[in-house]
Amino acid sequence: MTFTKPFALALTKTVALTFALAAPALAQQMPQGGPPSAQDQVAQLDELVGLEANQEQELVALLSESQERIQSLEGEAQSLQMQLQESIGPEFDEAAIRRDAERLGQLTGDMTAESVLMQSRLQAALTQEQRDELERRVQEQQEQMRQMQEQMQQQQAPVE
Repeated sequence: MTFTKPFALALTKTVALTFALAAPALAQQMPQGGPPSAQDQVAQLDELVGLEANQEQELVALLSESQERIQSLEGEAQSLQMQLQESIGPEFDEAAIRRDAERLGQLTGDMTAESVLMQSRLQAALTQEQRDELERRVQEQQEQMRQMQEQMQQQQAPVE
């Protein structure tokens, strides 16, 4: 299945936004306030588009695997960031700093690639009708957010 580039980009943003919008509500329900689990994210998506049981299983596996890979990369990136912070000082090793910074950039790229691949795989698991419904729901949420922002700005405007 191929998409035109603008459509694929819009759909990727839609999926990312859907999970981003769902995350705060899911985080409130979790005892430790950590990131939502793959099951929670898929349950949220199921509420939005009505997934089939086999889709749910596929998406939970996909999200779990991607989250594990991203968390591993994030852990290494955090270690490198701390190492770079510790390198600051008058007795610095430029070669080591550049090597660590290059590796950090590589890790950031790998995390971005993993995220985009996960979103692409998620799209591939949905039917066209589900993608259309997801797009519609996300547009509704974006419009609601825009309206809320306008209301907040109006309330904060100085009275003359």
